[in-house]
Amino acid sequence: MNKTAYFTSHADAPLAARMRPTTLDEFIGQQHLLAKGKSLRAAIDQGMPHSLVFWGPPGVGKTTLAKIIANSAQCHFIELSAVMAGVKEIRAAVAEAEDIKLTRNLNTVVFIDEIHRFSKSQQDSLLAPIESGAIILFGATTENPSFELNNALLSRLRVYVMRSIEPQALTELLQNALSDQQRGLGEHNLVISSEVLEMIAKAADGDARRCLNILQIAADLAETIDGQEVVNREVLDEVLQGHANRFDKGGDIFYDQISALHKSVRGTDPDAALYWFARMIDGGCDPLYIARRVIRMASEDIGNADPRGLELALNAAQAYERLGSPEGELSLAQAIAYLACAPKSNAVYVAYKAAMADVRNTGSLEVPVHLRNAPTKLMKELGHGADYRYAHDEANAFAAGENYFPEALKNRRYYFPVERGLEIKIKSKLQFLRKL
Repeated sequence: MNKTAYFTSHADAPLAARMRPTTLDEFIGQQHLLAKGKSLRAAIDQGMPHSLVFWGPPGVGKTTLAKIIANSAQCHFIELSAVMAGVKEIRAAVAEAEDIKLTRNLNTVVFIDEIHRFSKSQQDSLLAPIESGAIILFGATTENPSFELNNALLSRLRVYVMRSIEPQALTELLQNALSDQQRGLGEHNLVISSEVLEMIAKAADGDARRCLNILQIAADLAETIDGQEVVNREVLDEVLQGHANRFDKGGDIFYDQISALHKSVRGTDPDAALYWFARMIDGGCDPLYIARRVIRMASEDIGNADPRGLELALNAAQAYERLGSPEGELSLAQAIAYLACAPKSNAVYVAYKAAMADVRNTGSLEVPVHLRNAPTKLMKELGHGADYRYAHDEANAFAAGENYFPEALKNRRYYFPVERGLEIKIKSKLQFLRKL
């Protein structure tokens, strides 16, 4: 449990820790929350913090901003990590907060990092102290709070969405680190071109912590040229070897990217679809997971408008299983591009959901007697299969007027083909047969 010490670091601490902002003036990014006139900025300026949760990707300043707010409001500060803490630590923090209130008349901010990792019982233990005002809760999470936090806890918190930091702001951060004599690398007099700084900012992928970590490693590997410590492109290439963009398998970014891929295919944008596919592959996603989702897209969004889409998706998955990476990824890209360009129909998807809804809502309706199987004499005597009309023996191989539903659902319609691709012909055929 880290108490009251808002900003502490030592000379041997990582550069990211030493350069941690201590005031809003030093804080970079998040102007959608911190600009004048925004509600969070108003609460900070008035020294009236409220219970909240910061939701955003790693390295965007969630912990730092929590400390700045607590410091500006002169609150006692207790920091917990949901990875290490439990109900016992929460109770200890509440007891300490109550004691601080009595002895020093200070409010206490309890900051819980990775709050989404708390179980239901651990989250429930926070409700009463928040409600009574014993603590002001600050949470930080990289996961969607609406999925990971109890409704009871979520209703007591204001959610603030924090965004990835723009490359321009990260470049400014790098320049500050290079010039800062006390906390940064100013005393090293490193020579780094603006082009290399921009490359570092871009490689950081919106993460300030990663940005400073890259700079620190690059500084350690700097080449001595004419008596100067130089970080050039060759040094940076060595640092960034094997670098991958941000991708959290199983987390929000993971599902956001697969959602973007699926919606790009549905929206007939092969270029965007291939971009999101490349992003996921670059981030380390299992190509077989993407292959399974592509097969789903073929049925859900293309359907019978172009049945070849499903065949190509299955072939691409099989090709990847045989070839592996990176050769097999091209087959997946081919399938994705084809599905994105194919005519679209979700008619089968909608029909299946409607049929499933009827099944769940109407119970176990009996099979009509004329459709029942009659393999035994008894079943025939009971009328099973009687009066069944064999469609192949009738005109157009269609038994006009025959009912294949349970009687209670007679004449139900689920499947409505669209005016695209092969479903144009399917729709025309069904209309012709139904007129009979």
